[in-house]
Amino acid sequence: MSTMTAARLHRAGAPLVVEAVPVPVPAPGEVLVAVRACGLCGTDLHLAVEGDLSPVYAPITLGHEPAGVVADANDDPHLRAGDRVGLLPAASCGACRWCRAGREALCDAAEVYGMQRDGALADYVAVPARSVVGLPEEVPFDVGAIATDAVATPFHALRCRGELRAGERVGVFGCGGIGTHAIMLARALGAGRIVAVDAEPAALARAERLGVDAVVDAREEDVAREVRARSDGGLDLALECVGRPETVEQAVRSLAKGGRAVLVGVGPGRPALPALHAFVGREQSVLASYGAHRGDLEEVYALVAAGRLDLSTSISARYPLADADAALQRLARREGDVVRIVVEPGPGSGSA
Repeated sequence: MSTMTAARLHRAGAPLVVEAVPVPVPAPGEVLVAVRACGLCGTDLHLAVEGDLSPVYAPITLGHEPAGVVADANDDPHLRAGDRVGLLPAASCGACRWCRAGREALCDAAEVYGMQRDGALADYVAVPARSVVGLPEEVPFDVGAIATDAVATPFHALRCRGELRAGERVGVFGCGGIGTHAIMLARALGAGRIVAVDAEPAALARAERLGVDAVVDAREEDVAREVRARSDGGLDLALECVGRPETVEQAVRSLAKGGRAVLVGVGPGRPALPALHAFVGREQSVLASYGAHRGDLEEVYALVAAGRLDLSTSISARYPLADADAALQRLARREGDVVRIVVEPGPGSGSA
């Protein structure tokens, strides 16, 4: 076993090249994982299609939402060949103050798979053992893969940053992959009322199918006023998943007294705060939330394994590794009301 198949980005705007490359050899402290599923997300589009993010080298293997099986534990005392695992989206150093505090997403030397080091759109990926999270038998590989980012990220925003409490009124601004899972998680974590905001009819229809209490079309003249009206006076917790100044401002203006706005979406804009006498006098908060930590992913897996979180409907399509570029282009076209697309390495995999 000297070579494997990988989907490689040679330059932005060009198709991914599925080609034979050497099987990575795990360095000390690393393990080799046989990839069974890898989700695609917006970051992959920024890197490969839009080109507004650049990898540190090219060609590079994309893919930062993987789950699989340990193929070579490389003498790690806590892992063995055959263990089912999910992987955190970035390799952390394990030594900085953030890693020591269990906040791996803030690691000073983090390397995102597919951006700073080769990722998991491949038969195998070499990763630091500390990036590995055990995957319960009850959690399928495809669900385990998308949970690493698309689900753990909103979980971190709701639970760790937003400190969601049972019975609170929650608003989700942007109901794509992150927002869809935020709705599911808010309900599982005990939200009392959930309002979904989006400009796409398909996204709003999906939110309604998930059982939100109200939807607001983002094309309304005054979105914040509509959200406040449908949440009995304002939100206790607003999750912004778009990354645009106007949606950040809408989320903040939708808050009740003491409300928290948690920003998950990323973009270049600079939103404005409300007038300080109102913002301070109402004791509101604006928080940022980035990625997730190991404990977040462990809790998400536990929710799925216990039957409290059903992610089966989140897999919009499955593609074999040979069709990784077709999968990416479908995601870029937003074809077919996509929540998450999964690429499955291995012969005969995928069911596009």
